[in-house]
Amino acid sequence: MGKLINIDNGGTLTDICVIDGDSVYRTKTVTTPYDLSKCFFDGLKKVSKTIYGDEDLLSLLRSTDHIRYSTTQGTNALVERKGPRLGLIVGGGLTAAAVEQGSDEKDLFAALIGTRVESLDLKLDEAALETAAMRAVNTLAAAGANRVVIAFGGVDRSAAEQRVKRILLRKFPPHLLGALPILFSHEVVEDENDVRRSWTALFNAFLHPAMERFLYNAEHMLRANKTRNPLLIFRNDGLSARVAKTSASKTYSSGPRGGAEGAKALAQHYGFKRLLSMDVGGTTTDIGLVEDGVVRAHARGKIENTNVSFPLCDVVSAGVGGSSIIKLDGKKIKVGPESVGGAPGPACFGLGGKEATITDAFLLQGLLDPASYFGGELKIDIERARAAITEQIAKPLGLSVEAATVAMEQAWVAKVADGLQKFCKIDQDTTLAAFGGAGPFVVCKVAQAAGISQVIIPGLAAVFSAFGIGFSDIGHQYDAPLQTLDDATLKSTQDALLLRAERGMFAEGFKLGDCLIEKSLSISDGDQESSVVLANGKLPTGLTASHRHSVSVNVVKAIPHPHMSGKFGGKTQAAVSQAQRNIAVDGQRIDVPLYRAEDQQAGATAVGPAVLEEAFFTCRIEAGWRFEFNAAGDILLTHVAKA
Repeated sequence: MGKLINIDNGGTLTDICVIDGDSVYRTKTVTTPYDLSKCFFDGLKKVSKTIYGDEDLLSLLRSTDHIRYSTTQGTNALVERKGPRLGLIVGGGLTAAAVEQGSDEKDLFAALIGTRVESLDLKLDEAALETAAMRAVNTLAAAGANRVVIAFGGVDRSAAEQRVKRILLRKFPPHLLGALPILFSHEVVEDENDVRRSWTALFNAFLHPAMERFLYNAEHMLRANKTRNPLLIFRNDGLSARVAKTSASKTYSSGPRGGAEGAKALAQHYGFKRLLSMDVGGTTTDIGLVEDGVVRAHARGKIENTNVSFPLCDVVSAGVGGSSIIKLDGKKIKVGPESVGGAPGPACFGLGGKEATITDAFLLQGLLDPASYFGGELKIDIERARAAITEQIAKPLGLSVEAATVAMEQAWVAKVADGLQKFCKIDQDTTLAAFGGAGPFVVCKVAQAAGISQVIIPGLAAVFSAFGIGFSDIGHQYDAPLQTLDDATLKSTQDALLLRAERGMFAEGFKLGDCLIEKSLSISDGDQESSVVLANGKLPTGLTASHRHSVSVNVVKAIPHPHMSGKFGGKTQAAVSQAQRNIAVDGQRIDVPLYRAEDQQAGATAVGPAVLEEAFFTCRIEAGWRFEFNAAGDILLTHVAKA
């Protein structure tokens, strides 16, 4: 088996994780938003040096079976509303008013589409429809649209969209320079819900340009370096596929889904009944839940609180991270959601940032060491951090710098804990998984504030979302409406979907016979939707003709996954500390033991106050908390007494 490379491209840092049998290599590099291919290949070169001793990108790529990639760039483009100006053409009973129904939908509609809307009367004859379609496209283009989505309603929507597509292909052939890209909703997804399908197509059209150029450029460069297989995109449904077989909308929130897949593996390995995950990056804290071994997800997810047609992991992204701007709102400290990202980054990075962040506060408190931060590769400047906090927080509040860092920490902890409590009910069975570069910082404080007494920090916490991508397989889902409720129609619909699946998996490099196939029937009455597995080629009894029905074929090709190891609760020994660190805890400076993760053996344990540190994360262990390492390098934190 060859190597598996997983890359999680975030707004601040890009994480790289290479799995080679039982060995795992990882690194980080600063995200370069002006050219994502730079941080992509910088990270690969950097990790190749870790593996081989010297930079050897060619050897790394030639010995790799699969490269899986996730990115927040499309998601960030949507959050910031930075993307193409969309135009929308509706018809067949579907109106713009129906698409923008609801306050969230109205806001999105105004930002993405505005007044660039046209309607077609599908009852027109061919000549009149041709004239009307040309006029609609030209009107939208003149209004500034640089991408157009066509979405019709009703049972004949696909046929109507195909009819208009034939007209527009004749009049606006795509091979001409400057041709306006036109997307038809049925080509993105088959969904009986017209509004939901329309939004899915609109999101796809908006996200597509942010992804397309970089991904195809990266794939071209990988081919030039003789990679064995095409670049795979990790999707928000937990599966991966080639760039050419992935719709842009399925990259939304794919990074957090990687963390969720890793949390699922953790929960199953250690037997955690309820594992609440907290992935704290530079810009956001992504919160998810694994309950009874299952990632909490929705069969029809939401983007920006708007219903879409595809499954989506239930992950909430709170606007608080290691690079979140901490500023004053009157006399109240406000954390995020704005972030300084990786460029210019926190003030202490010395790259021109002047805003105060929690990273600056933890540097002043002594938790972070300029000599060891980011594996010693990123020099941080304590005086720049002091200047930012003095000007932005301390002076306006009339506080000392030390008191200001305490107030900043309290506000930061409160916002993270509030996000956890709002996401799900926390009970005695709840364990918190803390990962991401900023996840472990003060996780004991966060857990206490949220009412949680047990925490696990994965040994690969700093790159855990990238590691989690390693549990994904290659797969696709194909859907089609069931036009009539009889077994013959079911068979013909399934046969058509299986043919599409066979072609799709052939394009991935696999035979359909080597894949796992699952067939199901979705039943919708408008507000409620359910799904049943189709095991014997026959429809279930009790179906109602007034409901909407659609058939799904899921096809998956399993590829190797990482191996989980390590247990807790065995023989323990005193953790090894070879140094102390002077830190501020609630405003008081104290000397505490410093425990380096690489020095600890299985069963190593100690109680706080203390500092745990490895190359890419630092954790403050509070008084009343105990930590235990296992053979895998995972760390279990337990609240044993009141501080």
